[in-house]
Formats: sequence, structure tokens, C-alpha cells
Amino acid sequence: MAKIEDRYDIDTDGSMFGGGEHFDIAAVGAAQTPWWNRTLCEVSGAWVRLGVMDGDFHWHKHDDTDEFFMVMEGQLDIELEDRMVSLKPGQAFTVPKGVMHFPHARGRSVVLMIEKAGVVPTGD
Repeated sequence: MAKIEDRYDIDTDGSMFGGGEHFDIAAVGAAQTPWWNRTLCEVSGAWVRLGVMDGDFHWHKHDDTDEFFMVMEGQLDIELEDRMVSLKPGQAFTVPKGVMHFPHARGRSVVLMIEKAGVVPTGD
């Protein structure tokens, strides 16, 4: 039986765009299907990533880095051990390092994420 992570199309090999390069986040997101996740660019040692999601991810944490989520399209619920945080377009939330979380995309959702370069997106 395949691991749940096998359904994710996640690539961490390099950035799609370099410094000084203009790009359209909405257009990049619109061209993808769930579960696509790529680094758009790197800024001062942090990855700016874009994820297109639909459904549940899985419980995970990042021991050494915070994870910032900003919903561009759709709805993302981030389940924590003690509460649920619901995000709609234009809303954001930072999961502190070491905190278990379970993202749930309620339909097709496009989410901008910022995290330390080198992070394993599926968790530590």
C-alpha cells in the first residue's frame, strides 16, 4: 500500500523564479492541479512556496522552523492539537516550530507558504 505522501507532487529542487524576476502567483496557481507544491523563489534564506491543495494533508511538524500560510483561493483549515484555525482568501496564520498541525483544504485551495529554506514540506 502506498504512503499518503506518495500522492503529493512536491518538489524542493530549486526555485521557479530568480531575484529580480517578475511573476504572477495567481496564474501559476491557476495552471496547477492538487497536490502540487513548488518553491516560487527564495528570500533571505526563506522559501516562498505555492501549494495547490484539495482535501487533507496529514499530521506533521517542523522541529526547527515556523510555517506561514496565506490563502490565495479557497479555504484552508489548519487543525492544531488544541484548536482549528480557518483561513479564507487574504487571511494568514503562522504555525510555530515544533507544533503538530494537519492542513485540510476545503475544496481546491491555493496557498502561499513561507518557511526556512531546506525544510521537508511533509514534516520532520
